[in-house]
Amino acid sequence: MNVTIPATKADWQAMAETLIPHLESRAFIDDAFVAAASGETFATVNPATGETLARVASCDAADAELAVSCARAAHVRGEWSRLAPGRRKQVLLKLAELMEAHQHELALLDTLDMGKPISSSLGDINGAIGCLRYTAEGIDKLYGEVAPTGEDSLALVLREPIGVVAAIVPWNFPLMMTAWKIAPALAAGNSVILKPSEKSPLSALRLASLAREAGLPRGVFQVLPGFGHTVGKALALSMQVDCLAFTGSTQVGKQLMQYAGQSNLKRVYLECGGKSPNLVFADCKDLDRVASHAAAAIFHNQGEVCIAGSRLLVENAIREVFVDKVVEAAKAMQPGDPLDPGSFMGAMVDKTQYRRVLDYIAKGREEGARLRAGGQALESPGLFIPPTIFDGVTPAMTIGREEIFGPVLSVFGFDTEEEAIAMANDSDYGLAAGLWSQDIDRIMRLSRRLHSGQVFVNNWAGPDMTVPFGGVKQSGNGRDKSLHALTEYTELKTVWMALAP
Repeated sequence: MNVTIPATKADWQAMAETLIPHLESRAFIDDAFVAAASGETFATVNPATGETLARVASCDAADAELAVSCARAAHVRGEWSRLAPGRRKQVLLKLAELMEAHQHELALLDTLDMGKPISSSLGDINGAIGCLRYTAEGIDKLYGEVAPTGEDSLALVLREPIGVVAAIVPWNFPLMMTAWKIAPALAAGNSVILKPSEKSPLSALRLASLAREAGLPRGVFQVLPGFGHTVGKALALSMQVDCLAFTGSTQVGKQLMQYAGQSNLKRVYLECGGKSPNLVFADCKDLDRVASHAAAAIFHNQGEVCIAGSRLLVENAIREVFVDKVVEAAKAMQPGDPLDPGSFMGAMVDKTQYRRVLDYIAKGREEGARLRAGGQALESPGLFIPPTIFDGVTPAMTIGREEIFGPVLSVFGFDTEEEAIAMANDSDYGLAAGLWSQDIDRIMRLSRRLHSGQVFVNNWAGPDMTVPFGGVKQSGNGRDKSLHALTEYTELKTVWMALAP
């Protein structure tokens, strides 16, 4: 399927017609594709057309129990957990190689499943491949420690795999978020059970077959499609799951922490919601460039992005001029057919999210914000909402405080640094923040004062794998990416040896 590189909408459509009849829709448990124990299935739907792509196995507690048992058995056997780091690296690099060979197929699965533009999906797949390679190359370069004891003893600090890791990933970046979780967990020697979102399970199931081909031992990597309140809850409550890695809403993240407390106090890493501020000061040199980046920061991936720059804070001296430029930039970011490589935005993931975004737009109007662009769904059988911009938003307004997870930008004005910082930090979230200025002193001052896990200066969402990704406050507590992610999936063990005189 990947011999000829698809270049046009027609190419992608032809590829989709060939792919859809052969989609894998069963769960992957103990190295085999199987139906759910209950026999239940659910429909996964293309939001751009309303077409049902497949009926997917709907796993529940029985499937979770079986998968956890297999994962634990694999960990105890040690074929992976005790394998030399260099050997694990070879397997993960092979998996990255296979993903690259099938990158167009994997990208198409995500586009069909959740409505994102194919150009965006291709970028995501490249990011997932890069994550696998970066993490694999880091496995055999992390050393243990020798503690500074006296001559009568030797103390070693070792890193060991935690055991069984359950990874629950979101629908907005299906395969890239999967890679961010499973790459460090597998690299560290853990057995991993992946629970993809019921809104976008297809690429995870294809990944399972590639993982098997790459040489991951039986039970080390398993995929359980299904719903959060069934199979997700069962994994979170399992006494045999040692770590829970989650990306999704803050509300669900809180529930998972409760489940961990009710069960075995399993380690829980959360990357949750965001309402990220993007601060623009009047000293910026190129307002056209900044406006283009500010628009992309919220409208990329239909605004279905945890770190979307959904709160735009603009110094009042340039506010009217700058907002006009953002409105103009947004005109080139309209939604279109996800299979068209020229489309910047695609469809909302499903009817629930589509209605949720439209309800927030209505709330913005009701509360007195000034609509500058968009505001109405497109007349189409698909679930398309154009870039929507509200000016004159205040911190008391619903659209200025709650995460919408859609293409809706809220613009605030400020006069002083203190006002900007107070407004930026006045949020339950702290996942990301942007800062646009040419004043290096201001940049250094405000970067330290923004309550956020990430601060992007004169850019938005730098993509490099070498830096950690995660938030503070109700945006969560874990970190993806970088070598820091590897350490989160290991346990520290002290070995203290008394030496004979």
